[in-house]
Amino acid sequence: MPGGMEERYSKAETLALRRKHIGPSCKVFFAKDPLKIVRAQGQYMFDETGEKYLDCINNVAHVGHSHPYVIKAATKQMELLNTNSRFLHDNLVQYAQRLTATLPEKLSVCYFVNSGSEANDLALRLARQYHGHQDVITLENAYHGHVTSLIDISPYKFNQLGKDSKKEFVHVAPSPDIYRGKYREDHPDPASAYAEEVKKIIEETQKNGRKIAAFIAESMQSCGGQVIPPVGYFQKVAEYVRAAGGVFIADEVQVGFGRIGKHFWAFQLQGEDFVPDIVTMGKPIGNGHPMSCVVTTREIAESFGASGLEYFNTFGGNPVSCAIGLAVLEVIEKEDLQGNATRVGNYLLELLAEQKEKHPLVGDIRGVGLFVGVDLVKDQQKRTPATAEALHLIYKLKEQKILLSADGPHRNVLKFKPPMCFTMENAKHVVEKIDVLLTEIEEATGMKTGNDISANAQCKRKTNEGSSQAEPANESTSCMNGAVCRQENGFYPEKRSVPSKRIIT
Repeated sequence: MPGGMEERYSKAETLALRRKHIGPSCKVFFAKDPLKIVRAQGQYMFDETGEKYLDCINNVAHVGHSHPYVIKAATKQMELLNTNSRFLHDNLVQYAQRLTATLPEKLSVCYFVNSGSEANDLALRLARQYHGHQDVITLENAYHGHVTSLIDISPYKFNQLGKDSKKEFVHVAPSPDIYRGKYREDHPDPASAYAEEVKKIIEETQKNGRKIAAFIAESMQSCGGQVIPPVGYFQKVAEYVRAAGGVFIADEVQVGFGRIGKHFWAFQLQGEDFVPDIVTMGKPIGNGHPMSCVVTTREIAESFGASGLEYFNTFGGNPVSCAIGLAVLEVIEKEDLQGNATRVGNYLLELLAEQKEKHPLVGDIRGVGLFVGVDLVKDQQKRTPATAEALHLIYKLKEQKILLSADGPHRNVLKFKPPMCFTMENAKHVVEKIDVLLTEIEEATGMKTGNDISANAQCKRKTNEGSSQAEPANESTSCMNGAVCRQENGFYPEKRSVPSKRIIT
C-alpha cells in the first residue's frame, strides 16, 4: 500500500462487504468498476495500487485534499478540547466574526450545523417562523439536500417518485437557463422574463389562499446542470418574494468560498444591489470535515428566537470544527485560491471554447472560475442532449486516470468543480484528453460538421500522444448507437447559459 498504509481487505472483499452492510441506495462512482481510494493530496487521489487520479470533481476538498495547515489546526484543537457550543469558546465567536466579514453587513448572525442538508433544513425553519407562512418556491431540477423537508423542495429528487410526488406547499419555477430553458440567449431580457414566472406563481398561490415563506435557489445550479442565472434575476425575484412576505434563501453549499474567483460568494455575481435574507453553506467550508452554516439577518434570527424554542446542535460550532473552518479561510487567503480560480478557470474556459468550435458534440460551454459545465449535444441546432456520449466519455477519462462527472436533468453536462489548487497544466491535460475522446466518439457515430476543416486548422492542440492512449469506443459505442445505456456511475450531466448578460470572470 502507498504511504505505508496497510490494506485490510482486497478491493473485491471491500466491495462484497459494502454490498452486505451498506444500504443499496448508497451508490458508488463507476459502478461497473468502482475505485477504491486510500489517500489523496492536493488535487490528486490514489487507489490501493498507488495509481494517481486527477480529481476534477471534488468541491468538498476545497483547498486541496489533506491540506497540512488544515490538518494541523484540527489535530492541535482536538488535543485540547472538543465540546458543544453551550460552553463559551473563542473559536466559535472568532470564526463567526471571520465568516460574516466575507458577507454583506446585514448578514451577521450564524447558526453552525454539520451538513448542507442540515443548513437548508434550518433555513426553511427560519423562513417559516419569520412571518408564519409555509409555502416554498423552488427551481426546476433543484437539489437542496437529502432530508425529508428538502426532498420535498428538490424536483431533482421528487420527480423520480412520480407525478403526484410534489407537495401542495411546493411551487416550481422555471430554471433560469438561457441555453435550454423557456427564455434563451436570444431573449432581450431573460432575467425579467424568468422573474415574471416567479411573480405569476406568487399571484396564483395567493389566489388559492396560500402564503409564500421562501424562494430558495442555488446561486448557480449544480445538479441542475451548471446553470448561471442571468444578471438581475435574483434582484427581481427577491422584490416579488419579499412583497409577498417571504424571504430569499441563497444556497451556496456547492458554489461558495471563492470558487467563482472574483467573488467569495456566487450570489455576488448578480451585483452589489442584491443581498439574500438567508445564506446556507456546507461542503467546502471544512475541506472534508463535516460542518456547515446558516447566516441570516438579526431580524430573522430574533423572530426565530421569539418562538420560545431553544435551538441546540450537539456538534454544530464545536471548537474543532471552528478551528478547521478558520484554517480553511486562512488558506484561501494566503494561497490566493480565489485568484487561482479566476486564472485557471479562464484558461479552462478558453481551452473548452476551442473544443466547441472544433467538435459538433459540444453544444455549450458555461462557467465562472472553477465551476464549469460542458453541455454535450447530438445536434447543435436542436440541442439534443448527448447523454450516452457523456457517460462514455467519463468512463474513458477514468481509464486515463482523470475523474470527471456529468449532471443535469439529461445527465449530459460535463461538470468541472475541482479542488481550488487545480492548475493550468491540469486544465490543459484534461482538455487534451477530452479532445481525443470527442474525436473518437464523433468518428464512431459519424458526426461531422462543416467546421471540421477550419476547426482542425485553428485548434491544433497537441493531442497525438493522447490518441495512442485512448482506447477505441467499444462497449459504450454500442450504447451510443442505440443499445440501452444505463447510468451506473453515480455522475450526472446537463446545461448551459449563453451570451445575453453573460457572466464571465
